[in-house]
Amino acid sequence: MTPAVRRRVFPVLVSAIAAFFLAAGVAAQNPSQKPTETTLANETPAQLKVPQDIWDYSRREVMIPMRDGVKLHTVILLPKGAKTAPILLPRPPYSASELTSRAASAHLGPILWGYDNATEVIVEGGYIRVVQDVRGKYASEGDYVMNRPLHGPLNPTPVDHSTDTYDTIDWLLKNLPESNGKVGILGISYDGFLPLMALVSPHPALKVSVPMNPMVDGWMGDDWFHNGAFRQQNMPYIYEQEATPDNKAKWWVSHFDDYDEYMHAGSAGELGREHGLEQVGFWRKILEHPSYDTFWQQQAMDKILATQPLKAPVMLVHSLWDQEDIYGAIAVYKAIKPKDTNNDKVFLVLGPWHHGQEIEDASSLGALKFSSDTGLHFRKEILAPFLAHYLKDGAPKADIAPVNAFETGANKWERLPAWPTGCSSGCAIHATPLYLSAGLKLNFAAPKPNDTPFDEYTSDPAKPVPYRARPNQPVGYSGRFTWSQWLVDDQREASGRPDVLAFVSDELREPVKISGQPVANLVASTSGTDSDWVVKLIDVYPDEVAGQEEMGGYQLMVSADIFRGRYRESLETPKAVEPYKPLLYKFDLPTTNHVFLRGHRIMVQVQSSWFPLYDRNPQTFVPNIFWAKPADYRKATQRIYHAPGQASFIELPLVTTP
Repeated sequence: MTPAVRRRVFPVLVSAIAAFFLAAGVAAQNPSQKPTETTLANETPAQLKVPQDIWDYSRREVMIPMRDGVKLHTVILLPKGAKTAPILLPRPPYSASELTSRAASAHLGPILWGYDNATEVIVEGGYIRVVQDVRGKYASEGDYVMNRPLHGPLNPTPVDHSTDTYDTIDWLLKNLPESNGKVGILGISYDGFLPLMALVSPHPALKVSVPMNPMVDGWMGDDWFHNGAFRQQNMPYIYEQEATPDNKAKWWVSHFDDYDEYMHAGSAGELGREHGLEQVGFWRKILEHPSYDTFWQQQAMDKILATQPLKAPVMLVHSLWDQEDIYGAIAVYKAIKPKDTNNDKVFLVLGPWHHGQEIEDASSLGALKFSSDTGLHFRKEILAPFLAHYLKDGAPKADIAPVNAFETGANKWERLPAWPTGCSSGCAIHATPLYLSAGLKLNFAAPKPNDTPFDEYTSDPAKPVPYRARPNQPVGYSGRFTWSQWLVDDQREASGRPDVLAFVSDELREPVKISGQPVANLVASTSGTDSDWVVKLIDVYPDEVAGQEEMGGYQLMVSADIFRGRYRESLETPKAVEPYKPLLYKFDLPTTNHVFLRGHRIMVQVQSSWFPLYDRNPQTFVPNIFWAKPADYRKATQRIYHAPGQASFIELPLVTTP
C-alpha cells in the first residue's frame, strides 16, 4: 500500500472503529436491550405427592386442634380397605413421624417395627394406627412440660394430657369414617404414663387402656429418684428432651466411662451447671424439690387414679427387671384394683423383661434364657385377644386371666385371680423374715444372744461401688450400649468388695418361691450424719450348671433398691442421722415372682453407694445434696446389726402350698 493510499484509508478505519465502540456503549446503556440469561429450572417439586396405590396402607398427616387452639401433629395409618376398624392411639414425645417411618416400605409392618409398636398386634388386627406428637414436641404446637401435670395447683392452664387425649379422640371420630368409633390407647414408659392420664375424665369412646412400664411416681421409684436417691444418669435424657422441641441438642461428655464423668464433676448439681442444664425448666424443678413434697405427690398417677372412678378396662404391663420404671405399674395396680369389684376391669401382666422388652424378642435377657419367646406369648396370647375383645365389633370374649405372671426360676406362665396370690388356687403368702446373721450367714432362724452383734464396712465416697462393671456405659439401647441388661448383671464383682457385705444361705434342699414385694428391715448405724443403703436380694446359682457353664456361680439380682437415710423419719422433711446409733431403715423392694431352685443359695448384699446411676451421698448431712461441696464427702463406718432386738432381715413374701 502506497503512502498516499494509507493516508486515505487510515482516517476511514479509525472512524469505523470509533463508531463500533460508540454503538456498543450505547447498547450497553440501553435498558431495552438485555443480554440473554442462562438458567435451569428447579427440579424439586414444590410439594411432593407420594403415590400410595400399591401400599397396603394409606398415610395421612394432620394437625388436630385442641380446645385452646393449639394444633397437634398427628400421623394416621389406615390399612387398605379399612372399614369399621378400631383405633389404636399412642401419644409419644418422641416424634410421630419417626415412629411411623421405621423403613421405606409399602407395607405397614416394616414402617412400624420398633419402639412402642406391638407390630403383629397392630397389623394382624387391622387396626387404624394413630400416633400423635404431644404438645410442644416435634411438629406439634404449644409449650412442652415434662410429664405435664393435670389442670390444678401444678398446672394453671385449662389443658393437660387428659384433655388433649379427649379432644384428639373426639376429632378422630368425626373425621375417620373408616373407624368403628372405638379407641384404645397404649404405650411404653413415658408413652405408658399417657394412657394413665387418659383415664382421667375419659372420652366415652375410649374402650381400653394399656399402660406398659408406665412412669407413675418419679420420686418414689421410677425415672428421677428412688426413695430420695437421685438417678443422675438420666440427666442427659432431661437435657435432650427439653433443650429443643426436636431433641437435636445432644448431651456432651468428656470421659468414655460414665463413672469418671460423674466423679469428675462431684455433685449432680455441679455436673448440671457445667452443661448449662439450668436453662432447662424441669431440671430447675428437680433442684428445687429434692424431697417428696407436694410437687411430686400431686402428680403421682397412682394417687390421682385412686380418686377417679374406674370407667374403662385397664391392662397394666410390668417388667420384673425394668431398669427404668420398676415402681409404676404395681403402684397403680394397688391403687385401682380395690375399685374393680367385679374383677373384670383391672388386669395385670408381669413378664421377665427389661423396660419395653414385651414388644421385642424376649426369649432371653442378658445371660438368662427362658425356653420360649415370652414377649411373643404376651403379644399373641394376651394383648391381641384382650384388645380385640374390647375394640372389635363381634369379637369373641377373651379368656384373659386377671393376672398373667411369669414365674422366673421355674420359667413358666401362671394365670392368677389377683396379685399377689402365689398360685391359681390353694396357695398362701406369708411374710417370712430371712435374717442377716453372724458370720455373713443368711437363714430363717432369728439371731442368737451370743452371736456377733454386727458386721461393718467402710463406705468411701471417693471410691463408690459401681452399679455395674466398668467402664460404665451411658443410658442407651443401640450400638455398644447394654443399659437394658444391668439389673440381671452378675453381682460377683460387688460381692468381693470390702465395702459390700454379702450374707449367704446354705444350699437350698427344696425350692423357695416368693411372690410380691420383699421388704428390707435394716438395723444399721453410720459414723456420718447421712447415708444411703442399698439392699439386693440375689439368687446364687450352683457352682456348675450343666449345659450352661457361664451360669456357674452366677449371682442374679431378683429384687434390689436404694434408700436415702435422711428420709428415714419423713419423706418430705430430710433430717440428719444420729451418728453411731443403730436405727431401723424399712423400705419396699421391687415386686418379684421368683423360685429359688433346689441347689441354689439365697444372698443379700448391703452397700452404701450404687454409682454412677445414683448420685453419691456425701455421708455428711447437707440441706441439698445437689450442691454438696468436695469437703462434705467423707468416709463413714457402716454397721449392719444382727443381734436379738436389733435383727436385720428381709421380709419375704413366701409362697406356701397346702
